[in-house]
Amino acid sequence: MSKTVLQSWVPVMLIALGLTGMAKPAQAQRQTIYSPMPIESGTELTDVLSDSDIPTGFGGFARDYTITFESGDHIVIDLISDDFDTIITLISPDGSTFGENDDGPDGTTNSLLFARIVQGGTYVLRVRPYAGQGSGSFQLKVTRLRPVD
Repeated sequence: MSKTVLQSWVPVMLIALGLTGMAKPAQAQRQTIYSPMPIESGTELTDVLSDSDIPTGFGGFARDYTITFESGDHIVIDLISDDFDTIITLISPDGSTFGENDDGPDGTTNSLLFARIVQGGTYVLRVRPYAGQGSGSFQLKVTRLRPVD
């Protein structure tokens, strides 16, 4: 087969195989990267958990916040929702679960977590629904307890 015949035959074969446009440079797509919202101790906020938050992997979604604590801090995290059964998880700087609460002591499905911080650093507060069921509005309050003099 002559060089001229081969050159004219290759583009036809690529079209037949659907391989045209393969030499186009790849375009990088910009995606949202995981970035929890930073909050301060003493924060009281109202937010909404929805299906645009972080998938939990077993159904449902979670919303994360970062907060910095010092070694020796005594904290209370209060999570309230009329829309879903809440779970609050406190994740330590090394990524391990430091504390978690499903139902608080008041007999409701709201969450209340008390913790004494042993290692200072940036922690993650994870808001999620029990058993991956539910979403909606919630209130989150973080309080650093102070000794009474």
